[in-house]
Amino acid sequence: MKPRHIFLALLVATIWGVNFTVIRVGLGSFPPLLLAALRFAIAALPVLFLPRPNIRWPLFIGIGATLFLGQFALLFTGMAVGITAGLASVVLQSQAFLTILIASAFLRERPTFRQISGTLVAFAGLVIIADTAGGVDFTMTGLGLCLAAAFCWAVGNVLLRRVGSTTVDVFALVAWLSLIPPVPLLVLSLIVNGPEALGRAMHTMNWGGVGAVLYIAVLSTTLCFALWGQLLKRYPASAVAPFSLLVPIFGAASAALFLGERFEAMRIIGMVMILAGLVVVVLPVKRTWRSQLS
Repeated sequence: MKPRHIFLALLVATIWGVNFTVIRVGLGSFPPLLLAALRFAIAALPVLFLPRPNIRWPLFIGIGATLFLGQFALLFTGMAVGITAGLASVVLQSQAFLTILIASAFLRERPTFRQISGTLVAFAGLVIIADTAGGVDFTMTGLGLCLAAAFCWAVGNVLLRRVGSTTVDVFALVAWLSLIPPVPLLVLSLIVNGPEALGRAMHTMNWGGVGAVLYIAVLSTTLCFALWGQLLKRYPASAVAPFSLLVPIFGAASAALFLGERFEAMRIIGMVMILAGLVVVVLPVKRTWRSQLS
């Protein structure tokens, strides 16, 4: 990869990692479902000048309902009820392992021994983290919702496999998919939180809340997906995907730096095991060894 493209990949990983800390800030101003609705309402604005990608409506709605609506409704709610920003940034990456399992079940893609091994290591890490649940900062409910968000992401990944990614403009796809979540999220927020809570949030929002919405909508959603899509068009997925391993590292680091989050020893062990499993799954280990030996 060219140095400027490496820089862009690192920039995307950094923005996505810090995004979890920004979400925590946004949740201080808005109920979780309203925050998610505002995110996608802003991210959908480019549809005013972008043509809709040529994707069948059932598939299009399925991708938007899982990849955006389901994932972020569950993630934001999970972070609101009991999982820290740093921990959420790591646990959400279990989508990589869930994608393998779902693809194996529905696309008949047989997982390799390396993928199975990495998944088992990561699952063991999740078990260790789950054993530390309890208290205000981390609950089993929060962990469960975060894992459900990862499952929605994984289903969305599998559905995306049915879209010819090389022939679809990623920027336009993200913008048009962003049209799907706002109304359902707003309705759910009205049901769960009530109109008074939503009105109060909009009336009392501060610059921190506004900045958080703009960050997760413009930078994390529109800009990063566009850059990531361009990188995937220029280079093989095997060259680009490993940069996503930095997202939970930046996520945990930013949460510690800006939110003062601290992780007890067992949680750190569990997080390291999840990341280790992710490395085993994503990085082309055999190819790397062979190139070094030749």
